[in-house]
Order: sequence, then C-alpha cells, then structure tokens
Amino acid sequence: MTKSISLSDDVYTLLNSIRGKDETFSEVIRRLTGNKGRLMEILDLYPELSEVSEYEESVKGLRKQIDEALRT
Repeated sequence: MTKSISLSDDVYTLLNSIRGKDETFSEVIRRLTGNKGRLMEILDLYPELSEVSEYEESVKGLRKQIDEALRT
C-alpha cells in the first residue's frame, strides 16, 4: 500500500541528497528512523559536524540552552 505525502522543497532536497543511488524515498526514511541513536546516521545529515568532538560540543551547547529555558 502506498500513500502520498507532501514535503517542503528543502526537505525534499535534503532527503534526495542523502538517498543512495538505488534507494527509494521510503527506504531513506526507513533507514533514518529505524536506526535511531546511531552517530554515523546523524553525522550523515549534518556534514558540518564531521568531527565527533564538534558534534559533542554542539550537543552540550544545545543541552545547556534547553536546561536554561526549562529553568525560566
């Protein structure tokens, strides 16, 4: 069974950029949602975070922002 969905242009471009040569969009979404917690999958989405240390620093910064927001 198939369903039609709408995607904004930027999301379509993102999915298309990480799609394998013979991979369908359904397979991309299944791969991304089925492998939660895998660092390499996350880094594939954010090439600017290619260094693990950069990723860790970004996560720490986001956690700090969330903690501060929750305190107010």
